[in-house]
Amino acid sequence: MSDNLNQIAEDFIKILQSRNSAEELIRFYHQDIEQIEFPNTLTKNKAVRNLEDLKLASERGKKVLQKEEYEIIKSYSFGNTVIIEAIWTGTLAIPIGNIPIGGQMKAYFAQFYEFKDNKIIKQRNYDCFEPFN
Repeated sequence: MSDNLNQIAEDFIKILQSRNSAEELIRFYHQDIEQIEFPNTLTKNKAVRNLEDLKLASERGKKVLQKEEYEIIKSYSFGNTVIIEAIWTGTLAIPIGNIPIGGQMKAYFAQFYEFKDNKIIKQRNYDCFEPFN
C-alpha cells in the first residue's frame, strides 16, 4: 500500500508543476481535504484550506508564477502517510521582493500527505524559502 501511495504523491507533485488549471489537481484530493500551510516567508500565519480554498489558491498561484519545478530529494512512506522532501523553484510572473518578473524563488519543502481511499485527506506543508526581500 505504501508504494502505491508514494506513487500517487509523486504523480501529484508532477501535476503541480505542469498543471494548466486547478481542476487537474482535484482528482488527487479527498472531498474532505484539510491542507495546512505553516507560517513561512510568504504565508505569515498558519493557513488551513479546504477543497474550495485549494482551488482558489491554485488559480492565484498560476497568476504569480510562470513556471514551478519540484525536485524530489527523498520520500518516506508508512501506513497511510507519505512525506516528500523537495526543492521547489518558481519562476515569477510578477515581481516579489527584490526578484523581478522572470526571476526565480527557491524553497525547501517537507510535505506530509495522509491518504484515505487513495486520495489526499490531510496535507501539511513546511516551506522554507530562500531570502528574497
